[in-house]
Amino acid sequence: MATAAEPLLLTVEQYRQLPAREDVIQELHWGQVVTLTRPKMRHSRIQYRLVELLGPKAEAKGIVASEVPFRALPEYDLRGADVAFVSQSRWDTADPEDNLQGSPEFVIEVLSRSNTKSEMREKAALYLSTGAQKFWVVDPKRKTVLVAQKEANPILYAIGDQIPLPLFNSQLDVASIFR
Repeated sequence: MATAAEPLLLTVEQYRQLPAREDVIQELHWGQVVTLTRPKMRHSRIQYRLVELLGPKAEAKGIVASEVPFRALPEYDLRGADVAFVSQSRWDTADPEDNLQGSPEFVIEVLSRSNTKSEMREKAALYLSTGAQKFWVVDPKRKTVLVAQKEANPILYAIGDQIPLPLFNSQLDVASIFR
């Protein structure tokens, strides 16, 4: 008996028609369904801490939140940022029945054991080319933050360093993330 072939690339609309799964987290990357592992408490605590630290610094300019859903590529991509900053105007005009169009202005990925270097390079390239001004990779094991931005080499910050936050006219002590 022949079965219908799954499309080579799923659109966001086709992805949304798939049955919901409670046992895993799924996203749409480049038209392919990707299954993600659920984060451990250390990961969640760092997400919470980043929202707690960055929220007040961003208050006058926009929203800092965790698990912000966005469509980096309008038709074939639907992801969730571990932590993101979205300007107030974009936040206010985002369709409540859809997702943020393009990447948030500032995206933070908290590394998990399953993440690879090539995956982080791919995310940096995608996010920075679709609206992000900054992309951070927070490494809980090494207690470092890699900061990438358009047309500049990434900079690695460690305990004892201050990360400049030009979006918020401020800075952030790396050690404060890992308390």
